[in-house]
Amino acid sequence: MSIQHSAQSSNVLEILEKILDKGVVIAGDIKVSLADVELLTIKIRLIVASVDKAKEIGLDWWESDPYLSTKAKSLEEENRLLKQEIIQLKEGEVLEGANEMD
Repeated sequence: MSIQHSAQSSNVLEILEKILDKGVVIAGDIKVSLADVELLTIKIRLIVASVDKAKEIGLDWWESDPYLSTKAKSLEEENRLLKQEIIQLKEGEVLEGANEMD
């Protein structure tokens, strides 16, 4: 009994490893219509892959999500400070331009 159970577990693990290594995309649409009038459309897109495979195909949204990454939070703060500095520099240029006209 235990030999059969471990063989099934190893098969499941092999399948899971292949799925994560290659990636699987599941896509589907759900449409709700009444008398040939479409009321609702839901598009479902699901990808199951390892983090490495996801990065390889360009899916790395979690790295820039401030709720999931501390690095993203610091980048968000740095971005805010840089925008503030740009505004101050532009205001300084406007003041210098006004002084030159006087």
